[in-house]
Amino acid sequence: MKDFEIRNRHFDRLMSTPGLRWMGQNTNHYPSHPAVRQALIDCIDGESYHAYAPPAGLEELRELVVRDLGLDGLSALITDGAVEGLYHVCRTLCGPGDAFVTTDPTWAWPMAFARAAGAEVIQIPIYGPEHGWRLDPERLRRVVTSRTKIIYIVDPNNPIGCCCTADEIAAIVDIARSVGAYLIHDCTYRDFAFDHHLAAKLYPERTITTWSFSKWLGFAGLRMGALVTYPDVAEKLAAAPPNNLGSSILAQRGAIAGLKVKHEWFPGVLAAQRDSQARVRDVAQRCGLHLPVFPSNGNFLVIEVDKAGLRPEAVCVAMGKRNIQIRHGGYHTKTFGDRFIKVSVSVPTEWVDEFCAALPEAVDEARGMNETPALF
Repeated sequence: MKDFEIRNRHFDRLMSTPGLRWMGQNTNHYPSHPAVRQALIDCIDGESYHAYAPPAGLEELRELVVRDLGLDGLSALITDGAVEGLYHVCRTLCGPGDAFVTTDPTWAWPMAFARAAGAEVIQIPIYGPEHGWRLDPERLRRVVTSRTKIIYIVDPNNPIGCCCTADEIAAIVDIARSVGAYLIHDCTYRDFAFDHHLAAKLYPERTITTWSFSKWLGFAGLRMGALVTYPDVAEKLAAAPPNNLGSSILAQRGAIAGLKVKHEWFPGVLAAQRDSQARVRDVAQRCGLHLPVFPSNGNFLVIEVDKAGLRPEAVCVAMGKRNIQIRHGGYHTKTFGDRFIKVSVSVPTEWVDEFCAALPEAVDEARGMNETPALF
């Protein structure tokens, strides 16, 4: 059986597992605002999904995205999830001989997209106390050259949870501008950060801001994202997008409703997940595990297990037996992945209760586990 078939069957098994606690994909599982649910129902009842949506997205949604980010004067392109936008940017802007620079860890898929376009991928390690768990702009400066076509920054970083300071963003922008590189500022987790700074405000002409509705609004299964960039860059990206017949009208109607009630709904989500972070930290520490970055600027936590003599995959398998899905570090980084697990906390309180109750027993079970199935 081909690898992609095995991988797909793995996730199909997860999707088919009744009551699975999804605590590894950074998805938001809090109940939706009633206005969002009603917008989705109205769209279905009205059967407006029979027609294609506008190719760049509904105008109201495009305007709301730009307004929410505070990037007046830039253009939004609505995508089938942020990952489709990243695919499109990497395949459109990268080519043979180009360099694509990012961190390690980072989100892995844009690297695959850049390589598929013929670009060389260069990663700068940021994991570990020797790096302060973040990207020092001077280390970036030493890596970029005239070949650097894209600098890709996940900010807040997935999985570490660090967030760039205003000075760091200004320095990264200066470096990108010095070599004429595009800067992809992946802001998927922006809404969970304590303080976030948009590179596009300093470098609008070549920054591409990517944003997702999967995390803050909980639309992972509806596939809804956005690219926000300078009109000239948007024109180039709009010439041949993968979703040239428009993104899901159902998801767009829900996203519009979500943005309109965000101010009254999301603060509760933010407070709840930060409280859950503290509860997960406490039980992890009692189990002899270590959290290198706390609190996280994302809706997730890195928990180091290696110094406790545990394999991340073994902990994931043991938690999976208890109907709790978490992620092993190898998903994010081959270099550092044997050190940690990642736990998502934008989930109902009862899920966090179950996680905290299950972790000590799962840790004990994982100590004797040598063989584990592929977890992807």
